[in-house]
Formats: sequence, structure tokens, C-alpha cells
Amino acid sequence: MNTNFRLEPLPRGVIVAATPLGNIGDASARLMQALAEADVVAAEDTRRVRSLASALGIEIQGKVVSNFDHNESQRAQALVDAARSGTVLVVSDAGMPLVSDPGHSIVAAAVEAGVPVTCFPGPSAVPTALALSGLGVGHFLFDAFAPRKAGPRKTWLESLKGQERAIVFFESPHRLAQTLSDAADVLGAQRSAAVCRELTKTYEEIKRGTLGELAQWAVDNARGEITVVIEGGASEPAPVEDLVERVHELVSSGMRAKDACKEAAAGTEVTNRDLYDAYLAARDA
Repeated sequence: MNTNFRLEPLPRGVIVAATPLGNIGDASARLMQALAEADVVAAEDTRRVRSLASALGIEIQGKVVSNFDHNESQRAQALVDAARSGTVLVVSDAGMPLVSDPGHSIVAAAVEAGVPVTCFPGPSAVPTALALSGLGVGHFLFDAFAPRKAGPRKTWLESLKGQERAIVFFESPHRLAQTLSDAADVLGAQRSAAVCRELTKTYEEIKRGTLGELAQWAVDNARGEITVVIEGGASEPAPVEDLVERVHELVSSGMRAKDACKEAAAGTEVTNRDLYDAYLAARDA
């Protein structure tokens, strides 16, 4: 391995830099340089960035200030002013700032003020989970965190029914099982997905299966930092005739007609009501 390279001097302006998700070995040489040499380090959590620097054997020479969800708007102008003549490093607790993490306010303010902005790329849970999912993710939609409450969550899932791209989002452990269960109801229990937990850490786990299987698994196994990837839907909607045939099969096996319509319509553009009407019309024909 060639290690005979020389780092360029830090540029003036704002540097957005990715920090390790969990494995300290993922820290880039440029991140380490920026932590040691930046005039200001704007961190989501000042204690965590100091711990990171200590673990890397680095002493932060610049001023360390907090820059999190509830104060970043107020901090932005002062940080941009500091970046006019020096270097301001922006980091979140883990992964890439601005990707569901603080950082947007200072970047937007810097761009508006004509202050240079650059990025020191590195770890991010989104592409890491996509790469490990085992699903077709050439095109994907990132939707941050799933809505917390049941109503908005189901509305959000309904909006994804016709989405052909893979869907990736973050979820908390205590809501994971219910979110996957709702996804199975709305998008279809047989839709393939992957739950990626504790990425890059000692207990990293990738659980792959259908939404129905994963919803059951998550009841007793949801722990740690979680990223979910769900495969995209079919590009062509299923013909109503095929869905009606499926309803007939389910009813013949003993399921109530309305329940059969709900199951057959899940994950399609056809509403339960329209499918029920089509089923009745076919049955009575």
C-alpha cells in the first residue's frame, strides 16, 4: 500500500466532513487533518467530537462550538464570518452532515455569502445500507426518518406505493416493528427489504427478507442504530383482473371477501374499495 502522499493545506471556508459511523478505522486522513488544524470545529455534540479526536490521537487546536438542530440557525452567521478568513469544520455525531443531521444552515448561509464550501467525503449510513441490502438499488429514494405517528406514517407509505425506486430511511428500534408491519400492510407483505443495524460496528447485522418476515423478526430483535431499505415496486401495475382472481383464491380458502381484497390490493395502485366492487361484479356476472 502506497502511503507516500502529502495532504494539501486546509482550504479557507467551510469544510463539511463525514465522521465514522462506529468503526474508528473509517476516519479519513483529511478528516483527521481538519480536526487538528481547523480554526473552528462546529460539532453536533462537542463531547463526542472531542472523544473522536482523542480516539484518533489528535488534539483539537481550534475553537469547538456546538452546532445542532436547535441552535444551528442562530450559529450560522457567526460561523460564516469565521470562515471568511479561516477554516470552519462542520461535523455531525456520525456519518455525513446534512444527511438527516445538522449542517444545512451554515452551508446555505455560506453559499449565499459567497464563502467557499467543500466536502471531505466518508462514511454515511445511506450508501452503506444500500450496498449491503442485496436489493436492486441502482435508483433509490432517501426519506430520512419514517413519521413517528401511525396516521402520518401510513399516509407516507401510501405515497410510496407506486415508487419504482428502492426506498431507504432511518427508524428507531422501538418503532421498527410497527413501521415494518404498516409497510407490509400498505406495500405488500411479500415486498423484499433489509434491516441494517449497527453499521460498521462490532455487532453489525443485516437482516434480509420480506416485509412480513421482517416485521415479525423486529418484535424481539430491534436494537441499535437502524437503516431500512425496501425494494422498489413493479413498474407495471397489476391488472385488476389478476387481483380479482387472487381475491377468488383467498375467498375459496376461507378468507372474508373484504379481508381478501385488502390483502390482494396491498402494494398496488388499486384501492380496497375498487377491488371489492370489481370482485362483486365478477362474482355476480
